[in-house]
Amino acid sequence: MFESLQDKLAGAFKTLKGKGRITDVNIASTVKEIRRALMDADVNYKVAKEVTDRVKQEALDRDVKIAVEPGQLFTKIVQEELTQLMGGKAQPVNLQGSPAIVLIAGLQGSGKTTFSGKFASYLKKQGKQVMLVAGDIYRPAAITQLQVLGEQIGVDVYAEPENKNAVDITQNALKEAKSKGKNIIIVDTAGRLAVDEVMMKEVENIKKAINPTEVLFVVDSMTGQDAVNTAKTFNERLDFDGVVLTKLDGDARGGAALSVKAVVDKPIKFMSTGEKMEDLDIFHPDRMANRILGMGDVISLVERAQQAYDEDEAKKLNKKMRENKFDLNDFLSQLQQIKKMGNVKDLMGMIPGMGKAIKDIDIDNDSFKPIEAVIQSMTPGERENPDIINGPRRKRIANGSGTSIQQVNNLLKQFEQMRKMMKRMNKMQGSGKLGKLFG
Repeated sequence: MFESLQDKLAGAFKTLKGKGRITDVNIASTVKEIRRALMDADVNYKVAKEVTDRVKQEALDRDVKIAVEPGQLFTKIVQEELTQLMGGKAQPVNLQGSPAIVLIAGLQGSGKTTFSGKFASYLKKQGKQVMLVAGDIYRPAAITQLQVLGEQIGVDVYAEPENKNAVDITQNALKEAKSKGKNIIIVDTAGRLAVDEVMMKEVENIKKAINPTEVLFVVDSMTGQDAVNTAKTFNERLDFDGVVLTKLDGDARGGAALSVKAVVDKPIKFMSTGEKMEDLDIFHPDRMANRILGMGDVISLVERAQQAYDEDEAKKLNKKMRENKFDLNDFLSQLQQIKKMGNVKDLMGMIPGMGKAIKDIDIDNDSFKPIEAVIQSMTPGERENPDIINGPRRKRIANGSGTSIQQVNNLLKQFEQMRKMMKRMNKMQGSGKLGKLFG
């Protein structure tokens, strides 16, 4: 996400070279390039101008400290301004109430229904008793989609397919949730391809009827400035509590993320990247600013890993690695755990310095499929002891997995190199050399 903006900002910073104080002379072209980069990313013109004016003034007010180049200081100032522009810090969702009621609003196609499922899954993992409510009475597929998602994540879905009164449906759902002891209900409402009076009036009536503790506006980040204008219209009618940015894994220019807080003065609370139920993150303005500037986001990467990995399984794996018993079953398990963490290219982009290195490389979770197919075509004995895989076995595995003998050979070679590295690490740890190396 934001690859084009990231490149243009990096180019702007290169115009500041040498050490010393930042001046009007050496900052003018840089500020101009940053403003152009923001506008190319579909950021509101007024917002882009206000940000760059603040950046310029802040830069002129600061002295460059010893051994810090103007470009480095300027990057820090831009990072701080982008962070403030997007809200400063992460904002919580209000889940007070018995039950708490979260109303989801937005245009058709923005990702409301998918987000509702993701949010329900997110809350369920926290031990909450959640109910999804199918409040879209116009699109039959919306009810089916929500029911499929509910079944997938193990969450109850309340629906009345024959009822064409959305207010009645949500009020009935609230009664049902109370009788079943649910902590939270999430109401998915109808959307249109564009803002219209019927839709706005209906969602207003639902809000009045059930008095939600939180109203979230879902916006497709790929629609850029149009998304911000739509958010403004919804906010004038609904006075929502926060924004959810979806489809950030697509070709998003970034304007919505950078402009929406400044335009509607409501925080971005979640961001969604992908179709999987795990592809949902709390929106942290400072982390997003770091990613936009190519600094990575290690904290979010670690948090995703903690969510994906089972602690007991991790301990068993660690024990096997220490005893040099790591086999292809374990390797396959690790690949599947990584896939749970989200889009691989997105994950690699969280590593500082990696964003630029991988921007032109086509990496996705399908890249793992040939490896998984090869391992799954092996017998249990071959997975546990790859050393027994001779020529005829390699040919059988290649045929069974729909790959080539060369691909099978490459996997076995890479796995053997990994095992050798683990053995060396264990030896160094046993002798105390590893501690000296990193101590």
